[in-house]
Amino acid sequence: MPSDPIPTYAPIRDYALIGDCRTAALVSRWGSVDFLCLPRFDSPSVFAALLDARRGGRFSVRPAGEFRARRRYIDSTNVLETTFEARGGVLRLTDVMSVAGEDERRGELLPEHELLRCLECVDGEVEVEVACDPRPRWAAAEPALRDRGALGFTWDFDGQLLALRSEVPIAHPARGRQAPPGAGHPGGEGVRGRETLRAGDRRFLSLASATAEPGIFLPLGDAAARRLERSLRWWRGWVAGCSYAGPGREAVVRSLLTLKLLTYSPSGAVIAAPTTSLPEEIGGSRNWDYRYCWLRDASWTLAAFFDLGFRDEGQAFFSWLLYATRMRTAVPAGHRWTPRLRILNVLYDVHGEVRLRERQLPWLEGYAGSRPVRVGNGARGQLQLDIFGEVVQAASEYVERGGTLDASEGRLLRQLGETVSRLWREPDEGIWEKRSGRSHHTYSKAMCWVALDKLLLLDERGAIALPAAAVRRFRGERDALRHAVETEGFNPRLGSYVDVFGGEDLDASLLLLGLRGWDDPARSPRLAATLAAVRGSLESNGLLYRYRPGADGIPGGEAAFGICNFWLAEFLARAGRLEEAMAQFERVLGYANELGLFGEEIEPQTGAALGNFPQAFTHVGLISAALAITAACGGPRRPGSAAAAGTATGGAEDVKGKGGAGAGGPSGTAGTAGTAGTAGTTGATGAAGSQGVRR
Repeated sequence: MPSDPIPTYAPIRDYALIGDCRTAALVSRWGSVDFLCLPRFDSPSVFAALLDARRGGRFSVRPAGEFRARRRYIDSTNVLETTFEARGGVLRLTDVMSVAGEDERRGELLPEHELLRCLECVDGEVEVEVACDPRPRWAAAEPALRDRGALGFTWDFDGQLLALRSEVPIAHPARGRQAPPGAGHPGGEGVRGRETLRAGDRRFLSLASATAEPGIFLPLGDAAARRLERSLRWWRGWVAGCSYAGPGREAVVRSLLTLKLLTYSPSGAVIAAPTTSLPEEIGGSRNWDYRYCWLRDASWTLAAFFDLGFRDEGQAFFSWLLYATRMRTAVPAGHRWTPRLRILNVLYDVHGEVRLRERQLPWLEGYAGSRPVRVGNGARGQLQLDIFGEVVQAASEYVERGGTLDASEGRLLRQLGETVSRLWREPDEGIWEKRSGRSHHTYSKAMCWVALDKLLLLDERGAIALPAAAVRRFRGERDALRHAVETEGFNPRLGSYVDVFGGEDLDASLLLLGLRGWDDPARSPRLAATLAAVRGSLESNGLLYRYRPGADGIPGGEAAFGICNFWLAEFLARAGRLEEAMAQFERVLGYANELGLFGEEIEPQTGAALGNFPQAFTHVGLISAALAITAACGGPRRPGSAAAAGTATGGAEDVKGKGGAGAGGPSGTAGTAGTAGTAGTTGATGAAGSQGVRR
């Protein structure tokens, strides 16, 4: 049997994700932790071999010789199991970032984070090799390595401490040459070890971290086994609250678990992806930092949590959303409005901050040579009018699911309506954050209409109180928006809505007109014609691109966009074309990796995953499509009794970090100082000191 070759850069789809709802690690098929940022998602990296195989650093555990590997998540959890079939036997590696409920942590001294790895020889004998080589701060910091004897090894840098304990004997080889300051070091700082394991042998390795607090050296052996079992128990208890019983349940549950991994528990924020700079084109420059929270995902994410039975998570996310949108009130650049407008940022960090300046890391070669590596995101400076509709839509979804809005929240929403009324006639960068300049995007205008329409509906239902003058103004602007989209956003020659007013290009976001309440896909001839036009223009090998190549002003190309293909399935379901919807849904599910994870994009010819991985946007689209298909089949969009009961933690504990307001996440310290009743931390800053671009 031929062995699995170990490539310099593993295919993006060959990674798995583990995490503790504060940060996450990517683990390759070959047992290597190739990406991990500490202490939180948007902090600088500790391991980044994903972005530079030579300099980036990794934590590898695998057989010493040839082997084949297969993987799975244990049951419906986020605990990863990799089985290596080597020449002399079979080795099983279990990886987890330890989690625990509030009651289980009480009275126990635990670290900020723990990456726990368990090796078991299940047949024959296998020589194991271990290598742990942290390269902090994107391989630009020089950590102080210390041999602590029986306690293992530590790396100390910038107020952070990593502590490695291993039951596999490890040692520090001779120190290698050092690189110039700021350029990163080429190697020589790691520890290595080998041991031959025989059937029945078990070895644990634990990498714990601490930031500005004493390090903790955790016991191994049976104590480590109990931490592993506790993590399994926590994940099983949490996911037991899932009330979904429709088509593709396994994929929906895995998507739900992925969203939970991408949730920053102390604040309730959900990041777009745990990685930065994985390319949309191998060798290209379309590489962006997605370790932040996009308002565009808001209503989908909220509905996904609520409709699958996780009210606590939905509530926490909505609290973070409102907190973040209060963070900035300013006049947009280039505008002369004298009143101060309620302006929304495109993206925020996990605490609602917006200091996310984009910069490049030129000493890293990038995934498979895909330069530049970026941290931060320059989309923070764009005007994207659709996000106003997203935030108001999220508020509407929240109220529909039994939530209530207080007076201050009502005032915030009214301010958003006032801003929309003033700005909707302006061009913007649009949903895809193009760099080809601002245009009058049809979808942006339609979402401005959604914002005003939903505000008026919330007022009619008594959820908020709008002054009579505001009601009249919003109605007038809403009607003007409707007229503008139907006359300027629709091309009679093509018989279709178009990307920009007066244009002829198509865009997959036009499908959202049928999903966001603009019109009914089952009854609108214009939407039916737009569907046909979008597919005719943007579909390749059964997969949709989001727009024509070259339309965004960015060099290079990209692949089919994952979530657009789930939008297509949902549109077909809402149009009553159920068999087509099911076929589309099942076809796209086939592009997940064997663990059920999706990236941002899918290469239509090869099925390769491209872009940051895994991608929350794609998984949220999967859940939304599944719920729409369930509803089209006659089932409820919000299935089960858990959602109606108002809680579905399934035995998992709610979390309150140090002053933070987490919901349904593993408890522990987050180094925050939030206030009760709000999610996030006033004045908190991103630990990375780094900043970013495009979505």
